[in-house]
Amino acid sequence: MTFIRQAAAAATLAVCPALLACASPAAAQEKPVSLYVGYSTGGGYDVYGRIVARHIGKHLPGKPNVIVNNMPGAGSMRLANWLYTVAPKDGTAFGTVARGVAFDTLLGNPGANFDATKFNWIGSANDEVSVCVAWHTSGVTSFEQTKAKELIVGGTGGSADTDQFPKVFNGVLGTKFKIVVGYPGGNDINLAMERGEVQGRCGWSWSSVTATQPEWLKDKKINVLVQLSLNKHKELPDVPLIMDLARTPLEKGVFQLVFARQVMGRPFLAPPGVPAEKVAALRKAFMDTMADKEFLAEAEKGKLEINPVPGDTVQKVVVDAYAMPPEVIKKTAEVLKE
Repeated sequence: MTFIRQAAAAATLAVCPALLACASPAAAQEKPVSLYVGYSTGGGYDVYGRIVARHIGKHLPGKPNVIVNNMPGAGSMRLANWLYTVAPKDGTAFGTVARGVAFDTLLGNPGANFDATKFNWIGSANDEVSVCVAWHTSGVTSFEQTKAKELIVGGTGGSADTDQFPKVFNGVLGTKFKIVVGYPGGNDINLAMERGEVQGRCGWSWSSVTATQPEWLKDKKINVLVQLSLNKHKELPDVPLIMDLARTPLEKGVFQLVFARQVMGRPFLAPPGVPAEKVAALRKAFMDTMADKEFLAEAEKGKLEINPVPGDTVQKVVVDAYAMPPEVIKKTAEVLKE
């Protein structure tokens, strides 16, 4: 028997001189996968990131555990830079960042140390409509009033919607938003509104409003001033759309560039250099998750809007943005620097 076992072992070594060389693709994929969130816990990006993490593993080869890590900083710019330069490129690390991060290099943000077109965009959980809201004690009940009355809003970082959208309004439409920067995440801005530190928030996903603060809507604690997207949300027929407020073709072009990001409302991305088959596996697992009955049931329970966009579509949105007319890109960059 000993001789037989030795012979079998020798035969195995002859075929598989190194154990890793004979590992199956499924076994290799069983290494835990890390999903990084570019914001603190409790906000919209964190909520979407965690629900995806709870379900995507069963759709990946080998069904690995998916671990969530929060890496807040500079409106998720910190995470984007880390994914681009430091994160492993073997398919075991991906993340979710602010939808505007993809456009920061294009618009001259000095903190953007990446080429967004080289990220591997995995998909988006939603084609998003965002809003600008004012706290009920601010005295502001319409967007038009912000052209005459200062509204203090919270910001989470230079690349975040919360900072960029008010700057665009000020630079293009002459509004008087004042941005208080430095909040780690959207949930921190919400707490600041309750404490009276700020009077509002711009660049807040409508899906996040309804999911995280439904009582504010019910109790009329906030006034919804404008919706920020290329098209209106069906639940907000009477709230003005920012695209309708453009007065010239240039202004419309700026709004188209800035709000194209809404198509990738809850984006997930992997580092550049990840092998094509790993990217394909992540993209397929993501879209399979978006159709997963258990995932959808949990999303519905949490009042999360799910309107998925495939990874290749998100990739095209990013590439197309970098091909916009130079005068539109220049004007947009100018207003964001103000």
